[in-house]
Amino acid sequence: MYELRLHARVRDIPQEEWDALAKPDPSPFVEWTWLDCLEEAGCVGGDTGWLPVHFSLYKDARLVALAPAYAKTNSEGEFVFDWSWADASHRMGVPYYPKLILAVPFTPATGGRVLSASGIDRGEVVRVMAEATRKWMASAEIAGAHVLFPTRDESAQWRDAGFLERYGVQYHWRRQGATTWDEFLGRFASKRRNQIRREVQQPAKDEVSIVTLAPEELTPDVVQAMFALYASNVDKHYYGRRYLNPRFFELVAERFAHRLAWVVARRRGEIVAGAFNVQKGQRLYGRYWGGTVDLPFLHFNVCYYHGIRHCLDHGLDLFEPGAGGEHKKARGFDPTLTYSAHWIASAQLRGAVEAFLERERAAIRAYVDGDG
Repeated sequence: MYELRLHARVRDIPQEEWDALAKPDPSPFVEWTWLDCLEEAGCVGGDTGWLPVHFSLYKDARLVALAPAYAKTNSEGEFVFDWSWADASHRMGVPYYPKLILAVPFTPATGGRVLSASGIDRGEVVRVMAEATRKWMASAEIAGAHVLFPTRDESAQWRDAGFLERYGVQYHWRRQGATTWDEFLGRFASKRRNQIRREVQQPAKDEVSIVTLAPEELTPDVVQAMFALYASNVDKHYYGRRYLNPRFFELVAERFAHRLAWVVARRRGEIVAGAFNVQKGQRLYGRYWGGTVDLPFLHFNVCYYHGIRHCLDHGLDLFEPGAGGEHKKARGFDPTLTYSAHWIASAQLRGAVEAFLERERAAIRAYVDGDG
């Protein structure tokens, strides 16, 4: 018999127990330290709209599964857009909020959403977590549960447990056996190869050098500069939100440096651009970027080409540079399915969403397969 427990903070569970379950997962963002930094910095909790309510499952007093989870009163910072669902719900006179999110805040990176102990049947654990989620929702008057960016296999397990499956698209780079830059360029036609070469040569012409920083190079000045770049990029978009604050940057630089692969571009000694990259195992993740100068192809070099070189030099197999951006396709990133799973308490709204998702999945699948 499984026992469900709810936790208002990651620190309710000892770090060694949490990370023992997170260790096999390819995503660094489900690790205790990353989530704890978000909480300690105040990026979640309080009046942020993200209220931690982490789920754990115990069996015979042993922790066997975890699910980072948040109660929400809005749809900000999720990257699986359901605003139209909320509007339809309002027109039906059905509440859409509050809702439960099983995800990493502000992070559209694929990873396990249920972390389980070795030797445990993952399908069974997801089924139990789904049942426990629905029961808790009913008791807490929660209108829906949404599992964002699970792996393909886990998404199928949520689907088998009665959740509605949704597809999304991101652009991911895969090494595909390449070990050098020229081998990577070999996958392109001649015209595109030459264009990429021109783009890659541009920073040197502009007296810009681009490097990945080692943990010991994450000085307070660098941390301050990286936050300023993040904030300036967010602020110039009407849809931008400063979900992160300076304290979060300080905390991850102090406690999560072994996972960070921050990229900085310097011109005449000054940091003029940067990318907030994170690495675990054979994967590199791009999260945020910013620049203070408008130079040709600087964004492509800082955010894409330098990351690809990093993967080639270090034998990494996958580079997820973040959400959006069909322009990435021309630079070696392939359209890739992402997944989410949804439970909506209202049968009326659930039926409408289910019909929509069936059409959406077909269209997205056709696009990814090259038929759209």
